[in-house]
Amino acid sequence: MKRFLSVVLLSLMIFSTVEPAFAARARTRVVRRGPHGRTVVVVRTGHPIRRPLRAVVVHPVRAAVRVSALAFLPLVVWAPVVAARPERDLIVWQDSETIYKEEDWTEFTLNADARGEKLLLEISQGKAQIDFAEVVFENGDCQVVDFNERAMGAGVYSLLDFKDGRKVDHVRVFARAKSDEAKLALLMRK
Repeated sequence: MKRFLSVVLLSLMIFSTVEPAFAARARTRVVRRGPHGRTVVVVRTGHPIRRPLRAVVVHPVRAAVRVSALAFLPLVVWAPVVAARPERDLIVWQDSETIYKEEDWTEFTLNADARGEKLLLEISQGKAQIDFAEVVFENGDCQVVDFNERAMGAGVYSLLDFKDGRKVDHVRVFARAKSDEAKLALLMRK
């Protein structure tokens, strides 16, 4: 009889702890906010954009950046200039990132470590809304290009010209997909 009572009490005790956990799990609604969580955009002192910074999903950097932004050059306000995709032999560097609508605003960094004269933005799939991009050169100069949250469709667009053949260390982009997903690529030409 004692054994029976101890088994019943043990069963009741286990059930009383397990049942609320299952009930809580049934009530919990999981909302996917991207694979990397949300954080507030971080910019250095002297950043030329003065609007409130938002929470973003940060995609991890695939390779460590070599240079930090040390000095900000005067702000460049982006003008929608459609460009032709350069011939393959003129491209010295290219990289891309796919962003998803469910992530909302996203920050991603593409490591260039290349020298060229023109930086292009290509949207090869979907639509994207871009807030701004930071182009960091090998000497620490940072050129911020303000897109003013402009929505753009598929195409190749001129992002920045630097006729002196500057070496770009990396480019940091803040954007969100306006379609289920959008693929953004940066290309640098000679």
